[in-house]
Amino acid sequence: MSFSNQTDVLVIGSGIAGCAAALTAARNGASVTVVTKATEPSDASTDWAQGGIAVTGNDPESFRKDIIEASAGEAQPEAVDALVNNARDVVDDILINTLEIPFDGATPTAPLDAYDRGREAAHSERRILHVDTTTGEHILRPFLAQLKSDNRIEFVDDAMALELLTHEGRVHGVSVLRDDSVTSVFGGATILATGGIGACYETSTNPGGATGDGIAMAALAGARIADMQYVQFHPTAYPGPEPFLVSEAVRGEGAVLRNATGDRFMPDIHPDAELAPRDIVARGVAAERERTGEVRLDVTPVDPDFNRAFPGLTSRCNDRKIDLELGIPVAPAEHYLCGGVAVNTDGETTLDRLYAAGECARTGVHGANRLASTSLLEGLVWGRAAGQQAAQVGIDDITSIETSSPLDRDPALPSSFVDGKYRRLRNTMETAVGIERTDAGLSEARSTLRRLKGEADAYTRTRVSQSLYELRNATICGLLITRAASEAPSAGCHQIVDTKTAESTVGETIADD
Repeated sequence: MSFSNQTDVLVIGSGIAGCAAALTAARNGASVTVVTKATEPSDASTDWAQGGIAVTGNDPESFRKDIIEASAGEAQPEAVDALVNNARDVVDDILINTLEIPFDGATPTAPLDAYDRGREAAHSERRILHVDTTTGEHILRPFLAQLKSDNRIEFVDDAMALELLTHEGRVHGVSVLRDDSVTSVFGGATILATGGIGACYETSTNPGGATGDGIAMAALAGARIADMQYVQFHPTAYPGPEPFLVSEAVRGEGAVLRNATGDRFMPDIHPDAELAPRDIVARGVAAERERTGEVRLDVTPVDPDFNRAFPGLTSRCNDRKIDLELGIPVAPAEHYLCGGVAVNTDGETTLDRLYAAGECARTGVHGANRLASTSLLEGLVWGRAAGQQAAQVGIDDITSIETSSPLDRDPALPSSFVDGKYRRLRNTMETAVGIERTDAGLSEARSTLRRLKGEADAYTRTRVSQSLYELRNATICGLLITRAASEAPSAGCHQIVDTKTAESTVGETIADD
């Protein structure tokens, strides 16, 4: 199936940030092409989002304060202002007026302030709009349907962006792998919205395709990457077969954490107990699992009826024969990357005509730890900003730009090769670059990941396949995380638990590794 190779705005990714960027660019008169690896909505992290989306009511100052406190004081004030000041408008504009999302408590005549609002960890107010605990899929699926019905937007799915096309210091598009062939797709502006890095870890709440593609491509092209050490672990993921996230909204409605002896432990760790910031709760859960062998989420305090309050979660538990009277077994899992491609409040990166939004972007709003239910909001705010800016750029004359496709002259690698390298990557990241880190562990991990990156690079020089490029990208992201962690002091979800000894490598590029 053919697709056009030139467009005003090229969007890479089809989660909430990519959708917001595409919608806004089209509204502003641009032709838009969306290139995505996804073949169905559940391939995007947005579809997996449970809790909801935070929005301001009469509390903008308390929302701002909550974000900064949850970030361990590391959030950038201008980024927080951009999120808070645009929250109400972007939700009204896109989710209510355009997509008519059926949030709980919504009626055709009810104002937004009358909708049901949940509370989650580190929020001082009830400000989370939600649809049961399946908010993400109730947003993304109608969003995709809306965009695919717009003749100004071309969707190219089941396609992977391999490399950014650069010329004279400017990004002009990407090379795209689809149907075993590589095509150059040019855009007046390119927006990365490729999601997170969950594939770097053994346990993650992300879909399997979260291999850090946009971050790796941007790093290889020379864009500034920042705050990669801040990898957030969600404290309550079901660790058994067919793992799933247990929404923070459950704790917001009264559920409590108990260890294997039945003792509630979070009140001894933080004054806000189960509603402390995620990094604190995740470390508490990890410590109690190690000390006592198990942690369960006791849902019996949820009033008045857990099944009625959380039908989707109840169904998941029933499918796995989890006895809710005994509580839901939980453990921390990699959840969200607070760092990524550095952008300003308009989504602009340090490369000309390259933008980024969503989890692959480091907006500065999350600092060292993300406040619950701000990821969908961040994707909307920065996706809309990037789409608006990108639509104003206009496409250059591309006739003089020379491009070359990656070589594909060697036999395909067996699947066991990529699988084996992933096992090595994930084991290294899980054991050395997890909830708590040591200097010695980071140093050893960095050496391992350097070798792994060298092996992946050697094969991508002469072979082209999605799995191989995803491995390369995940390995690059693992290295970026490990290097940043070895250089940064502890804060939020980045915790060094021994004395720093690793040599400084400030000023290195990803090529040096």
